[in-house]
Amino acid sequence: MDATGIHERLKARFEVGVGECNSTAKDPCITIDPAAIAAVCRFLHDDPDLRFDCLSNQSGVDYKAKEQIQVVYHLYSYPHRHRIVLKVDVPRETPALPTVEGVWKAANWMEREIFDLLGVTFDGHSDLRRLLMPEDWIGHPLRKDFVEPEEYHGINTSRESLLR
Repeated sequence: MDATGIHERLKARFEVGVGECNSTAKDPCITIDPAAIAAVCRFLHDDPDLRFDCLSNQSGVDYKAKEQIQVVYHLYSYPHRHRIVLKVDVPRETPALPTVEGVWKAANWMEREIFDLLGVTFDGHSDLRRLLMPEDWIGHPLRKDFVEPEEYHGINTSRESLLR
């Protein structure tokens, strides 16, 4: 099934919560409302004609100028050999989404990484804590306005540029 067919299927099932479909992009994508993401993912996983059994990747992008953080879900169906990308925009000031950990176990670590590096909270996550940065680290390093502290626990964080 192609992106247009998947989009039509979602629109028929979820009257609200499913936005536009960009079927001409290199990775065809569908915009989803934040409140609907868990239900949409459950449907995409469980529907026999769709069977998106693999969350290939889940990542986040900081759009500082738009005051949004976008969480991107790359889904693949091994039984049907089709793929789709879901995009969800959340406000940068209070970024929160329901977890999809109950749909795909792989979301556990991917959501922890997004939480750690961008500050997105995933409601209902079983173990939402930092993954890459120390627990006492202040800030989220992938945010466009992140300023690295000059030192961390007495250790200087400045270094020569490798681009010379």
